[in-house]
Amino acid sequence: MAGSSLLTLIDDIATLLDDVSVMTKVAVKKTSGVLGDDLALNAEQVSGVDASREIPVVLKVAWGSAINKLILVPLALALSVFASFLIKPLLVIGGLFLCFEGFEKVFEKFQEKVLKKSKHESGVRHEVMSEADKIKGAIRTDFILSAEIIVITLGTVADQPFAKQIMVLTAIAFLMTVGVYGLVAGIVKLDDLGLYMARSARSGVRFAGQKILILAPYLMKALGVVGTIAMFLVGGGLISHSIPALHHVEEGLQAPWNSIYGGVLGLVCGGIVAVLVHFASKIFKRKSFSKNSETNQ
Repeated sequence: MAGSSLLTLIDDIATLLDDVSVMTKVAVKKTSGVLGDDLALNAEQVSGVDASREIPVVLKVAWGSAINKLILVPLALALSVFASFLIKPLLVIGGLFLCFEGFEKVFEKFQEKVLKKSKHESGVRHEVMSEADKIKGAIRTDFILSAEIIVITLGTVADQPFAKQIMVLTAIAFLMTVGVYGLVAGIVKLDDLGLYMARSARSGVRFAGQKILILAPYLMKALGVVGTIAMFLVGGGLISHSIPALHHVEEGLQAPWNSIYGGVLGLVCGGIVAVLVHFASKIFKRKSFSKNSETNQ
């Protein structure tokens, strides 16, 4: 009797794990586009630091990403049970923030000379702050993208028992953290791999290493462009999918126009938010200046 009960328990566990595996595969398929954007964005965010600091920076961002998941998974489960009406507004806010960051990146390209001058004047102190800013920016971006992935995953298992929801969300959170940042680490160290191969005694390996060294800088530049575009696509997609009227327009478009629509929407929203932030910052500075002037008098 005891043996029969044990076999039944093992069979139930095997069935549960099989169901979780199937649902996890479905969730990965549905979130693959966002995972690709996540990879491009984070590879671009951690690029540009000193070669000796690349892996430490990736590890710090990965640790921040893991903390994001520890916050987001329980929060998503709690929201789905107690306050599901808050999910869409939060996704819109996240989308607007991504669009704003993307617009800032584009705008900064037009101020490249000013930025170069600032880097030259601030010296070592600026480099340290630049690394810290990159880590913070990458973790912020990861938080928003992770939230979208977890919400999409939650939608695929909404009709499943609570235990299965927890297991699938946990599996997706683990896979996306280890997978994405493992690939990011590989991408940022690609030039080191090329250098190692270029020093090989074997001509074929040496030739491949030389080609990697030539292509690696272009890959990083391409990731920078793709990462910025991804901010508009993901941000615009979040906004569109959360607002029925905008989503209705997107549904009426065929590929690739629906993606272009999401990108243009993201660019427009990013510009609007940037203008509002700019004016709000000016008003705040004026008020602060007025208060300081009154205090000094």
